[in-house]
Amino acid sequence: MSNFTRQIKLSSSLIRHLKHRSSSSLICCRRSFTTSEGHRPSLVHKRSLDILHDPWFNKGTAFSMTERDRLDLRGLLPPTVMSPEMQIERFMFDLKRLEVHARDGPSDPYAVAKWRILNRLHDRNETMYYKVLINNIEEYAPIVYTPTVGLVCQNYGGLFRRPRGMYFSAEDRGEMMSMVYNWPAEQVDMIVVTDGSRILGLGDLGVQGIGIAIGKLDLYVAAAGINPQRVLPVMIDVGTNNEKLLKDPLYLGLPQHRLDGDDYLAIIDEFMEAVFTRWPHVIVQFEDFQSKWAFKLLQRYRHTYRMFNDDVQGTAGVAIAGLLGAVRAQGKPMIDFPKQKIVVAGAGSAGLGVVNAARKTMKRMLGNNESAFDSARSQFWVVDAKGLITEARDNIDSDALPFARKIKEVDRQGLREGASLVEVVKQVKPDVLLGLSAVGGLFSKEVLEALKDSTSTRPAIFAMSNPTKNAECTPDEAFSIVGDNIVFASGSPFKDVDLGNGHIGHCNQGNNMYLFPGIGLGTLLSGSRIVSDGMLQAAAECLAAYMTEEEVLRGIIYPKISSIRDITKKIAAAVVREAIEEDLAEGYREMDARELAKLSQEEIENFVKDNMWYPDYPTLIYKQD
Repeated sequence: MSNFTRQIKLSSSLIRHLKHRSSSSLICCRRSFTTSEGHRPSLVHKRSLDILHDPWFNKGTAFSMTERDRLDLRGLLPPTVMSPEMQIERFMFDLKRLEVHARDGPSDPYAVAKWRILNRLHDRNETMYYKVLINNIEEYAPIVYTPTVGLVCQNYGGLFRRPRGMYFSAEDRGEMMSMVYNWPAEQVDMIVVTDGSRILGLGDLGVQGIGIAIGKLDLYVAAAGINPQRVLPVMIDVGTNNEKLLKDPLYLGLPQHRLDGDDYLAIIDEFMEAVFTRWPHVIVQFEDFQSKWAFKLLQRYRHTYRMFNDDVQGTAGVAIAGLLGAVRAQGKPMIDFPKQKIVVAGAGSAGLGVVNAARKTMKRMLGNNESAFDSARSQFWVVDAKGLITEARDNIDSDALPFARKIKEVDRQGLREGASLVEVVKQVKPDVLLGLSAVGGLFSKEVLEALKDSTSTRPAIFAMSNPTKNAECTPDEAFSIVGDNIVFASGSPFKDVDLGNGHIGHCNQGNNMYLFPGIGLGTLLSGSRIVSDGMLQAAAECLAAYMTEEEVLRGIIYPKISSIRDITKKIAAAVVREAIEEDLAEGYREMDARELAKLSQEEIENFVKDNMWYPDYPTLIYKQD
């Protein structure tokens, strides 16, 4: 057990792990589980060209001769049967050769060219697509997810070739309950839904925001092993306030301004009722809803449905893991986290989600009572577009109100309502500068120069806004201005910085993909009725504990993306354990809640691993309708 987990009060699931650790080592024979997601034959109701045109079942040249006869494919494919490895080698050769030629011209960025080629493979052969993605996750995660997915969404009208996912619009009111039965899958485990109102930091992209839901689900498949035949990207089109899109005659969405108020809520309510009626055990992740609605919808549904909001809760969990890692990187015990002075730039759903989660973490360390909760509030200075938020502000947002600084406090610190970010940093001398503003370059030279006077021996800079152009600063700027002895993290990927003399300035990517796949998978396998705060906290603690002491002291606070399957497995197991402890677990398939509760930590991890889908071609058996 790491020093980290000894130093803080852990979630109940991790405490339970300690109780079982010694006894589990005495187990002489391990329970075996039915492998749910691999090596099962698939029954198909189509043959011949219909199979070759179905990306769910198409194997291309990998169809065996027996299958070719069984499925009426003989003569429809070249005679050589290729192994999956040979197929990938051939595809990768073509990918490297065609990356440049796939562009639509000088304006088509290189990353989008890669996305186009991968998307064509996705359209032809889903199994091979995910095998390529998993085997090259470090290279291609930034293509299917942030930052490239932002470019894809901005240009989705021109990139759209064939539909993927479902679209529910304001024109479909009263029809959604029947519409959900148009989706061909009898079982759906995971839905990612967006209304396109706040795609990454790019604003309102309307119906084109479907790209973010598709990208997120690609990572659920690649990282968590959710079966791709049981995922569903969803766009709820209630219009757009993007005037450029409204004036575009080729825009694919509703050419009207966004619905608001009760009309908007009625659409979301109808959608939620429809999907949970057809698929009662589905998990719905809300993605990139504008701040105005993100918190309201989360509170409206979280105690009734299996749902969570990744921008609010996922971002918060990843940030908490990074903040705890930053304390460890200072050589301090975790119980010192409540002493950290944190300046937060950004008061949207992500920024306030992180501040709320950090406050709850501090509260738990300080005694888990109301006095501790109030004390933790004083460690945050929240700055938005109007400057420092204080109680003197008119019409303050209700979600930001708990973090508004008191007038007497700011007077003592030489600050005022609306003080600029650089003024706040100069006066507060924070341990952490946390950016979730979606304003590229916000951490200017002046702001970073001010951070040099931090009272911390190793100040931390979190430039977490996506995509890359919205990052508050780059690692080169941070290390060159503030100095070598900092901890740096960003939301989008950057290269490490060569500091000279053999020293490296590590750029940690605080990517939500470390958490949301494990949260989704753990919720699915536990059968939990809701996604609780405890389950989210267990996920964050598990991620924070993943790094060794040696790594954090070198400034490495997040693991490599290449380890994402192992990270997700451990986080999902932590979520399952917490769901059991909170008596929320109802079991999954043949593993009921009572059997689930009997499992040791090692057995839970094996249970999770056995239920992670891997892209191996299944044996296909034709069955007539």
